[in-house]
Amino acid sequence: MSAARPRLAAVVTTYFKYSHAQHIVDRFLYGYGWMGTHYWPPMDLVSLYVDQVGPGDLSRSRAQQFPSMRIYPSIAEALTCGGSKLAVDGVVVVGEHGDYPRNGKGQTQYPRWEFFQKIIQVFKDSGRSVPVFNDKHLSWNWDWAKQMVDTARQMGFAFMAGSSLPVTWRIPSVEMPLGTRLREALSIGYGGVDSYDFHGLETIQCMVERRQGGETGVKWLQAFRGEKFWDAMRAGLWSRRLMEAAMCRSHTLAPAREGFNDILPTDEDMRRMVGDPIAYHYEHVDETICTMILLNGAARDFHFGADAEHHRSSSQVYTPLVKDFNFAAEIVGRCEPLSTQMYLPMPDGRTTLADFFNPLVNNMEKMFLTGKPTYPVERTLLTTGLVAAGVESLYRGEVRMETPHLAINYQPAPETTFMRA
Repeated sequence: MSAARPRLAAVVTTYFKYSHAQHIVDRFLYGYGWMGTHYWPPMDLVSLYVDQVGPGDLSRSRAQQFPSMRIYPSIAEALTCGGSKLAVDGVVVVGEHGDYPRNGKGQTQYPRWEFFQKIIQVFKDSGRSVPVFNDKHLSWNWDWAKQMVDTARQMGFAFMAGSSLPVTWRIPSVEMPLGTRLREALSIGYGGVDSYDFHGLETIQCMVERRQGGETGVKWLQAFRGEKFWDAMRAGLWSRRLMEAAMCRSHTLAPAREGFNDILPTDEDMRRMVGDPIAYHYEHVDETICTMILLNGAARDFHFGADAEHHRSSSQVYTPLVKDFNFAAEIVGRCEPLSTQMYLPMPDGRTTLADFFNPLVNNMEKMFLTGKPTYPVERTLLTTGLVAAGVESLYRGEVRMETPHLAINYQPAPETTFMRA
């Protein structure tokens, strides 16, 4: 780490209004609201690589406004600042949005793995490495995701990944006590496969990893969709009490009947409102049961259909979403479920700034300053694997997937990392 202000490089797929690159990179350039005041990160973003430049591109105007940040034509040049050796103290990778191929399973093949390999090559050529943050899940390919984590461990550099869900505000502001004895946990959100399912899984994992014994991994997963979802719900595969507790935390639950005060939907209401329900139902090695549910239609703010976030390029109009992910868990010895909402105020619904990116960027800063992750990358490795298993289960006709490769053991960060101000 440099003795002076740390210097950062950003490697992004595309950079347009409301893209993840804008939400993250802009905060390093312009600062952001933090603890009741405008805050300037104690580091400088000095170089940028943009893989796809479209009509709505913002990167060129940012480079004009911030001449201390240069745009480079390759990842290697961005990390070396046009020289021959690594010239930055940290790397931010945002492999989200843009026009990338989509395979037959419905996975968008964002080049996070390819970006990571080019970054590693610069590290090897330079004889040193620096901390790296990877936005969202690690890769659409499980083997690549595992290799990314293994490589970081072997080379000895700090590596973090994931989304804003674990670090944003919670309503109510509660944490799962360390060492909690859990029976079952569940999340309810909205969105599509290989996109918002990751958010729903991170909502669960950042809570359940704090249970007694820490994380032990997942031994199987089965996805349910459409009629099979309703059959599984009727059969009681997941707790109806937890489902209702999570739904009651939502601020955007669609009314089952206009003008009716109690909007909690009945089974009949849900079947009418939700056209394509999806669940990933899975069991941890220690027998904790979890279920991630996507209820498009009950979450009335989902404007685009299941795959919208990942078909949006810099040339397309982006009308922002109000996001809503809710959690509930059965705790041994507690009468009522523990439940909360991961609060994500998105423009133009509840805010103009998507402020839930503030704590995500702040956690990145802490890693770049200290060289130590604020939470374990194994969390994101596990949720990456769960997304891949869920996609595979759906692709194979909603079969049960045995997941011995997800026997991932780790301990959670002892300190809480979610936003409390």
